[in-house]
Amino acid sequence: MPLAFAHLEGRMAGSARRGPYFCGIDAAMDVVTGKWKSLILWELRQHGPRRFAELRRALPGVSEKMLVQHLREMEEDELVHREVYRQVPPKVEYSLTEHGVSLDKALEALGEWGVARMRRIGAERVPTD
Repeated sequence: MPLAFAHLEGRMAGSARRGPYFCGIDAAMDVVTGKWKSLILWELRQHGPRRFAELRRALPGVSEKMLVQHLREMEEDELVHREVYRQVPPKVEYSLTEHGVSLDKALEALGEWGVARMRRIGAERVPTD
């Protein structure tokens, strides 16, 4: 495999994402790639700590498998904190870390661009609570 693309091999294999990267955009996109990750960030920033079932209800269309996968990757990337409460029945909550909040803030300008695009093309917005 050519050296220029060697960094992609680790991503495809599901191992930790540690570069090397071409640029900062490459490094940032590595942790937000996936349809649901940015929406998970948004949901946790808007509503605070959420249980798994609350996240699943808030993101219509996400499968349980995909949500679990994205939350695990985001926890590995230190974007999300998983808090397990030792009680019966067990309770698990997900919240943003400082690192996750900073990424969500960095995505705000992209979100504003997206809203302007939605207006420009007349796209509908998915209803949220």
